[in-house]
Amino acid sequence: MLIYALLACAAAITTNAGQAPLIVQHPDPGSGWGPAETHLGSPDFIGFIEEVMRNGSIPGISLGVVRLGKDKEPIVQLGSWGRKTEDGDGHDLSPDSLFGIASCSKAFLATSLGILMDDFAHGRNVTPLPAQLARFDYETRVKDLLPEELGWGLHAIGGDSWATDKARIEDILGHVSGLPRHDYAYAPGDTPEAVIRRMKTLRTGYELREQWSYNNQMFMLGAHLVSRYTNGSYADFVTERIFRPLRMSSTTFWPSEAQRSGKLTERWTKDGRLIPFWFDDEMTVLKGGPGGVISSAEDLVKWLAVWLNKGVDPLSGQTIFPESVYEAVTTAHWVSSGRPKPGEGIVGYGMGWFVGSYGGINTVYHGGAIPGHSILTGFVPEHDIGVVILANADEKATYLQAIVLRVLNDVLGAVSVPLVSTSTSPDRRRTERVVNVRSPSLSMEAYTGAYRAPGYNQISLCSPLSPSSDCKNVLADFASLDSPSSANHSLYSAFNSIWATHIRLQHFSGDVFNITFTALFPHGFGRNTSAFETAETSTSDGWVEFVVDEGRVQGFALFIDRDAVEARKRRVGADNVVLETADAWFAKA
Repeated sequence: MLIYALLACAAAITTNAGQAPLIVQHPDPGSGWGPAETHLGSPDFIGFIEEVMRNGSIPGISLGVVRLGKDKEPIVQLGSWGRKTEDGDGHDLSPDSLFGIASCSKAFLATSLGILMDDFAHGRNVTPLPAQLARFDYETRVKDLLPEELGWGLHAIGGDSWATDKARIEDILGHVSGLPRHDYAYAPGDTPEAVIRRMKTLRTGYELREQWSYNNQMFMLGAHLVSRYTNGSYADFVTERIFRPLRMSSTTFWPSEAQRSGKLTERWTKDGRLIPFWFDDEMTVLKGGPGGVISSAEDLVKWLAVWLNKGVDPLSGQTIFPESVYEAVTTAHWVSSGRPKPGEGIVGYGMGWFVGSYGGINTVYHGGAIPGHSILTGFVPEHDIGVVILANADEKATYLQAIVLRVLNDVLGAVSVPLVSTSTSPDRRRTERVVNVRSPSLSMEAYTGAYRAPGYNQISLCSPLSPSSDCKNVLADFASLDSPSSANHSLYSAFNSIWATHIRLQHFSGDVFNITFTALFPHGFGRNTSAFETAETSTSDGWVEFVVDEGRVQGFALFIDRDAVEARKRRVGADNVVLETADAWFAKA
């Protein structure tokens, strides 16, 4: 049986702020858990969590720890601290509270494909493979699984089709397809098929398998493969083959279902503003693979227990996925970070899991982030321990990492825990300011108008003097924050994207402008009706460079992924360097 129990003194285990008691198993001396004083109900540990929440401005944290004891019996500790809702008493978060787990969903996609591969290997498939395929595994080429009408392809470097022909499932789930993030190239209403068709129009940054580069679209493609070869939906497949066998009864892909349950926690930005849940049911088909799972600490410890037992549910003895899938997705096929930090090793990536080490302890883990939620899941195979941490505020990865290290240190006594900084987030990456700022080549009005780039939605730029009704609406949205002025050399646009509602361009020098993809809330949200905006640090901003010829704007080059831009620079000469190195070229209509 799964061991959950209240400590005899649980009613007394509260924080100074009056938090709800920690639900915790008192470790058995023979369980291998460690000294009793190291468990999560200790005053010292609770004080540490309070410090993290205070320094990180985190409304609520939910934590789950699982360890396999005697005969692989899962021993679970669960704890929750802080706020679940704006209108609650401030201590209403619980271990069954639901969070969007964002990119921690990627392991479910990689695992689901492995389960499907095993179905085909054992004749349990419902949809036949293409006639030319003799086998279906992680080394199967993507082009062999997709119909010609989808037009699968990757933007060719040097004009050849090698990447399109040779990309394997292992490559697309390992983030080595060569395609950078391009997260502003898909929008509400898109389908996986539409995203796949447009991939060939998006600029790659690298050759296939040359460089690790994070990409969400490839996990949309992976979810589409599950749907295609099960003749059903990806969400239904994961529910039937993973959630239900593991009794993850509250876990879902559907925001409306999570809302109806009453368990979904509310969400706050890094600056403390309440925001809506970022996805709706319409987006589930598109975002299910890369980031659509909604779950709780209570449910996710069951998921981690299966990983500790290499695919077998330690409670029921049922095989959820074969050990071959475990080995494939937790093996570091690629290097994601080749420069280790002090106390850390080189970081690798399997499929849906990072592989690294802290203080000599080998770990398998993944982080997740959507506006309003920060998540970290991971496990230590050699010590049979898994940890999940969920926070209902965005950009709190540093604090979650500190909690994981503290847990590992308490249990294993071998990890140094860094100080928890009072800084909540790093400065945004911006273009460096030049000493002698040059004025734009033309008036702001000359830069306005519609711009189009392959694979992206249209961008229509407005200046503070633009007379159209559409521009007046856009300017009114920005005016709720700060009245647009013709003196500040800025341009504005509405933008249809999952991650942003608007775009702001601020003059840098000459025809270069800083760009920010931002989400505006002109009427606030929740009880606070004052206007605000939110944008993800480092991935929401970059710069654009307008190309002007004979007094007329030809278009602008968009630069977001600096590493990809630098890689393109190494391949091209001095001619047309702006056009050829940009992430996208937006021609003026």
